[in-house]
Amino acid sequence: MKELTEQELHNLAMNIVGKELEADGFEFMGVNSKLKKNPQFVCLKNKELHFIVVRNIPFPEDPAKYDEVLMAKVKEHALKFEAKTYYAGVGISNAADRNKPVLLNQEYLVHYEGLVEI
Repeated sequence: MKELTEQELHNLAMNIVGKELEADGFEFMGVNSKLKKNPQFVCLKNKELHFIVVRNIPFPEDPAKYDEVLMAKVKEHALKFEAKTYYAGVGISNAADRNKPVLLNQEYLVHYEGLVEI
């Protein structure tokens, strides 16, 4: 059984957030799935630009807590474009044992509380 890589977990987190954004009527202007490249999503909704940073947060860390220095930098950049800035932390853990790694084609749990405006 193959353990998911950091990039695969990041992509999974982005898919979870992306589906929610789509359901909420966001239009994707840009998508960046590279690790450490921010923001992950640049979206348009109600003629307003939105920058969204997505992070996979390993169990037992709190997905709602974010890197304040990083988010301040992203917000500063977003303001140049008159964009709103959001953080989306997604906790993904092994469904059978949260302390074990997430495995390919195995069930997993998701802890995601939605977008946090910065």
